[in-house]
Amino acid sequence: MIHPHPVPGDIGLTTISGAVGKLIRLGQWLNGNGFGDYEHAFVVLPGERILEAEPGGARVRPLTAYDGAVVRYVYPPGLTDEQRTAVCAAARAYVGVPYSFLDYLAIALHRFRLWVPGLRRYIAGTGHMICSQLADQCYQDAGVRLFADGRWPGYVTPMALYDLLAADT
Repeated sequence: MIHPHPVPGDIGLTTISGAVGKLIRLGQWLNGNGFGDYEHAFVVLPGERILEAEPGGARVRPLTAYDGAVVRYVYPPGLTDEQRTAVCAAARAYVGVPYSFLDYLAIALHRFRLWVPGLRRYIAGTGHMICSQLADQCYQDAGVRLFADGRWPGYVTPMALYDLLAADT
């Protein structure tokens, strides 16, 4: 489902310009998500704020940081106000969590069904997260499972969130 205006508990999907955005787009294509328009995800919090994972660590920023950007705000069908509150509470616990480029490697290895002993355990054990993993984990912590295939949050890309929550709307 899509909101035209952000509501706490929504996931914001947007683009990243430059070389980093192109690398993420390539990585998503390698992972089977195509060359979509969304390379970044964040969780909308109350008070016109967001939580997003970045290379310097997850942080809370004002929603106005994306003024002028094309952002699609999505959420799963049937999400209740109580679940939205729980997603936002879960999100606050991830402030400061370090970013992990290794998760893109894990996603690619998973996509190509290449087994690397201990990779998932290592990545989960570091406590690092990419943006889409952080959004998915906040939902899981709130008791909302976004992906019916039971995938680990470390295997979620921004385009996977788009494909699940917005592609048919």
